[in-house]
Amino acid sequence: MQLVIISIATFLVAVFMTMAGRGGGNFYVLIQVAAGASIGMAASTGQFLMFSTSFAAMFIFNKHKIVSWPMAIFIGFTTSLMAFIGGFSASYFSGTSLKLVFSFMLVVASIFMLFPVRERGGQLPTGFGLWKITFGGEEYVINFWIALPVALATGFVAGMVGVSGGSFLIPLMVLGCRLPMHVAVGTASVMVAATAGMGFLGHLAGGGVDLAWILPQAGTAIVGGVIGSRLALKTKPKSLKMVFAITTLVAAGLMFFNAITG
Repeated sequence: MQLVIISIATFLVAVFMTMAGRGGGNFYVLIQVAAGASIGMAASTGQFLMFSTSFAAMFIFNKHKIVSWPMAIFIGFTTSLMAFIGGFSASYFSGTSLKLVFSFMLVVASIFMLFPVRERGGQLPTGFGLWKITFGGEEYVINFWIALPVALATGFVAGMVGVSGGSFLIPLMVLGCRLPMHVAVGTASVMVAATAGMGFLGHLAGGGVDLAWILPQAGTAIVGGVIGSRLALKTKPKSLKMVFAITTLVAAGLMFFNAITG
């Protein structure tokens, strides 16, 4: 019965988190911890569920041509590499310290998404360290001086605590590169799948993975990812941003309470 309840909760998380362009690791970890799993087991389970959800959503978004592959490959490769290192390093940290890092990460992410967002407009900057890409007939700029350190830090922390890093990748693409929200959400599905997959492999290499516990939940996560991606295509950008900000704030508050109460 417990596994059934957890699977239903996983399905709901997958739907809303896919709409927001996030993996849902914030909530997956909370669900696992509430079910009695250790923070290490919760993190590894969260990584696999995020991978399953985002991998399924990626096909839907790519079919509707809202995935910027140059952006996804660059940031996705960087974050996934650091996610593997973070996942492998997780076993060297205490559960309490991981929870504190997790809650702090969410608080910062929620603050970022409260800032007004300018998706496009104005003359594109030029110079060393700036990479122009074209998508959908529009030009966008990846600022390596901002994107690279953010991607490295996001990947490491995401892999360590069992989240996707979407909480930072979405603001990076929308605020830093001025991608439209729908494109950012679609592109994030590729990055989340890559980061979560590598993070899970890191946990697998470091131990603490129970496939018998993880696999039944992955099925509902995949279904939720497919439904969430289809809903995202029909939702206005402003509403998607609101879903992102609200879910991040809720996750931050819940995990902070969990961290301080132990």
